[in-house]
Amino acid sequence: MNKRRIASGLQMLLSALVCILVGLVIGFLVLTVLSYTSLAAAGQPFTMGDVITQAYNSGFKQLLMGGFYLAPRAVRNEIALTAPLIMTGLSVGFAFKTGLFNIGAAGQYAVGAFGGLLFSLVFKLPWYLCLVGAALFGALWGAIPGIFKAYLNINEVITSIMFNWIGLYAVNTLTYMGGNSPMYNLKTTKTWPVAAVSPQSAIPDLGTTYFKKPATIAIFLAVAVALILYVVLNKTTFGYELKACGYSKTAAKYAGINEKRNIVLSMTISGALAGFGAGLYYLSGVAEWQPLVSTVLPGMGFDGISVALLASSNPLGIIFSALFISHISTGGGMMNAGMFPPEIADVISGVIIYLCAFMMLFRTALSKLFTRKKGKGGNE
Repeated sequence: MNKRRIASGLQMLLSALVCILVGLVIGFLVLTVLSYTSLAAAGQPFTMGDVITQAYNSGFKQLLMGGFYLAPRAVRNEIALTAPLIMTGLSVGFAFKTGLFNIGAAGQYAVGAFGGLLFSLVFKLPWYLCLVGAALFGALWGAIPGIFKAYLNINEVITSIMFNWIGLYAVNTLTYMGGNSPMYNLKTTKTWPVAAVSPQSAIPDLGTTYFKKPATIAIFLAVAVALILYVVLNKTTFGYELKACGYSKTAAKYAGINEKRNIVLSMTISGALAGFGAGLYYLSGVAEWQPLVSTVLPGMGFDGISVALLASSNPLGIIFSALFISHISTGGGMMNAGMFPPEIADVISGVIIYLCAFMMLFRTALSKLFTRKKGKGGNE
């Protein structure tokens, strides 16, 4: 049984690596075409070698190096971005495991950010209680679509999309309040910096000078949650019941499992994970919420879908897929902006996620390859 599980995990890993490799190759081809267009427009003679060299040095190199291209400052930003990505990936992946599609992670993330900032800037509570507050606010926002799904049979995708926008504009309204909110700084048009207003509410830093600016323990908290979630899903009765509902709600019901309760719990936990991720981000002092500018749903919630798909919703795999998405996103922002748009990183991650739809095909091919090699070894 263990050998079979290890073989399945290895095939999944290799399939994900194939997706990543193909996505990077396509990304480099796109950069090459853009480089060729740029050189041709300049009207100067050039060779194909010049095109490839420019594509690599002005774009692809930064994409591959990510934050290490401008270390150590950019490495800190990359790590800071990875922590909430792990949490939104876990939010979406956890729902996938239980047969639900939580497309509302963006709204849950926004509401969780409000909870964390409220507990820190207004109530000035310790950082760990602020994180609990962020998780509770996200859990509440995730529970509502779960209740609609369980008791009214309303598709969670529809309600999640609606609550994304309701949550975003509610957060903006409550954070701004016509400029009279205690959370809002009129001069900067952002929320007040957590560390300046309530130092005890800021997540502790690592105590290292390598990153020039303080880097917090947020990444370790996110990894710890991923490990706990892996144990819950794979080693507990509660996790078994949740996954059983995901495989077949009817079969779970006849087995004596309360499928309605599990649907609500699944969406509630998913919301809590997204809200916790927002708390990790904003309580780390990486950024402040901008209610007058934040009229678009946080991309972190939708990036979580990419993270979960790339990792096949495996909590341990989500740690590494989040790090990868954060790595190429950071690198994409360092490309030569006059030649390549930073959205190229999104194109590459999009291609990789699209290829994830064929991951089962890759796994089947790899399984056949391993079986054929094993058969030849046995014959010999």
